[in-house]
Amino acid sequence: MEIRILDVGHGFCAWAYSDNGKSMLIDCGHNAETNLYPSDYLIDNGCTRINSFFVTNYDEDHISGLPRLRSFANVLPIDVLYRNPSITPSQLRELKRESGPLGPGMNTLLNMLTEYVDFEGPRRNPPDFGSLTARLFWNLYPAYEDTNNLSLVIFLSYPGMSIVFPGDLESAGWQNCLKNQAFRECLANVNVFVASHHGRASGYEADVFEVCHPEIILISDESIQYGTQEEIDYAAHAKGVRWATGETRYVLTTRNDGMIAIKADGLGSVRILTAAG
Repeated sequence: MEIRILDVGHGFCAWAYSDNGKSMLIDCGHNAETNLYPSDYLIDNGCTRINSFFVTNYDEDHISGLPRLRSFANVLPIDVLYRNPSITPSQLRELKRESGPLGPGMNTLLNMLTEYVDFEGPRRNPPDFGSLTARLFWNLYPAYEDTNNLSLVIFLSYPGMSIVFPGDLESAGWQNCLKNQAFRECLANVNVFVASHHGRASGYEADVFEVCHPEIILISDESIQYGTQEEIDYAAHAKGVRWATGETRYVLTTRNDGMIAIKADGLGSVRILTAAG
């Protein structure tokens, strides 16, 4: 089993494939500077089908590569779509319009929601990924009316590894999720933590780390542009992973390390590799 967090700049995209050959795509951001599109990357690496597609966040940086992905629907079809189902497509359209014109990614997603009305995750049995399992949590609309706190939180588990993808969840959203005992139990098992909101201060909630004690924290973001990218000392919350160089790494970022790959053999052995070495 392998999970690859692609270097899509300020955005997010992760590809996971299981031992039985099934693929998951988590978000579909792309890198405009390097021209990296998830669709092209998956096709170039032998993927012929996305069995589950997860949208963690309804902002453009998480779905900017979706129009191109859908243009390859004949060679890279998507079976099942997962998202926060508490908000309807029409409600989502109006919510996004409040902040300005809809981007290409959002327009494509809204079109997909009409096409995939019978193929959304909560409405059907999930594809079989063998030992790779997913648990999903979300806050409810309209109790939360901002797209960040409506993020879909995904826990992927495999022998020896549990990783959380929290989208752009912010403090209020974290606090509400922490009221859920099942969520806390999943969080307690996490050893690879993907920082919410690209590592910005708005995605940080200290109480999370009263429950979660990961070995390493991963951040997907581009070069430093905002002070809030450096306000949080995430390294203080990680146990650390011994690198081949003898160095102990606590935080990995796509901006410094490029693509981040997590490989597990199913027997409890987990390796983390980066494009930077």
